[in-house]
Amino acid sequence: MLFWLTSALGLGVAYLLGSTPTGFLAGKLLKGVDIREHGSNSTGATNVLRTLGLWPFGAVLAVDVLKGAAAIVFVRWLSQALFAWPAAAPPAWVEPSAFTPWAVCLAGLAVLVGHARSIWLNFSGGKSVAAGVGMLAAMSWPVALGSLSVFGISLALFRTMSVSSMAAALTSIVLVCAFDEPLPYRVLVILGGAFVIVRHRANIARLLAGTEPRVGRPSPSA
Repeated sequence: MLFWLTSALGLGVAYLLGSTPTGFLAGKLLKGVDIREHGSNSTGATNVLRTLGLWPFGAVLAVDVLKGAAAIVFVRWLSQALFAWPAAAPPAWVEPSAFTPWAVCLAGLAVLVGHARSIWLNFSGGKSVAAGVGMLAAMSWPVALGSLSVFGISLALFRTMSVSSMAAALTSIVLVCAFDEPLPYRVLVILGGAFVIVRHRANIARLLAGTEPRVGRPSPSA
């Protein structure tokens, strides 16, 4: 029982890491504003860039990436430590080589949901892009590198953060299926990539309407 309770606690920590409202806190601390009432109403790094400026964007982006990576690193460590802790011995049928990747999968989903649905912000939040980058980097750096490369190329060509983010999400799905990654990692990236794209549904509507702002231009009011 202790094995499963501790594992569940690890997932709770992953969710709380994702829930850390970095963009919201930056708005409150730097300008005394609720960033959800400005720009695209998101707490993500892109809205921070448009609302607060370049250096707050860099700080929020870095923290959001780190919290995504930290969730994966922590849950992976915890899962491995449990098998070495006699008091929390798992059932005999649970194998470390099979359990840890699935624990990482669930932790990745928890941090993405936490970023988008923060318990501290009445379950509002960002689009989970930066947290997803950190998650990918800690889980599979080749997938993360490939996705970031596509993001950079797309941003240089189209100057639109939403298009670049969705292109990176799609790329991560393709790469995780193309590379020799464990099934739980593939499940995580497919579900996570789809989640990120769904979170951009308002951006997709603006793209179709021709009103989606480009980098360097103000975001339309919601």
